[in-house]
Amino acid sequence: MNIIDEIGILAISTRLQRLSEQLRKDGAQIYAYNNIDFEPKWFPVIYTLHVKEMLGVVEIANEIGYSHPSTISLLKELEKQKIISSKKDKLDERKRLIVLTTKGKELVEKMQPVWEIMSKALNEITNTQNNLLKAIEEAEENLTRQGFFQRALELKG
Repeated sequence: MNIIDEIGILAISTRLQRLSEQLRKDGAQIYAYNNIDFEPKWFPVIYTLHVKEMLGVVEIANEIGYSHPSTISLLKELEKQKIISSKKDKLDERKRLIVLTTKGKELVEKMQPVWEIMSKALNEITNTQNNLLKAIEEAEENLTRQGFFQRALELKG
């Protein structure tokens, strides 16, 4: 047990980041093992477009919960890889509509069986007495009601 593990709640951000990095690293390994050239950070955009088919940049940002600039940088990366493409919206010239390319759709098809295995493994990992996913959802709801900064200000008085 290290100092971060010992200090408890004060290190929650560090602990969540550590957990996230481990899952991301292992996820990348799973994709590589299955001969799939894929970066885990691409997942939210790819999956969203797989389900919703065609969305604008703002809609994608809202769906994945990322900032607009973060979403744009991810989209640029995916466009460079020819996994997505964009076209101007006929109704609003300023708006770009994003879709999976044929390469993107083929990638999703190749990944779907792997996603099933990953889901089962992740369910095993998180299916604990205090279910991690449920706890994260509850914490996110609390943050939506009132942010960490605001709570800290009120407690300071």
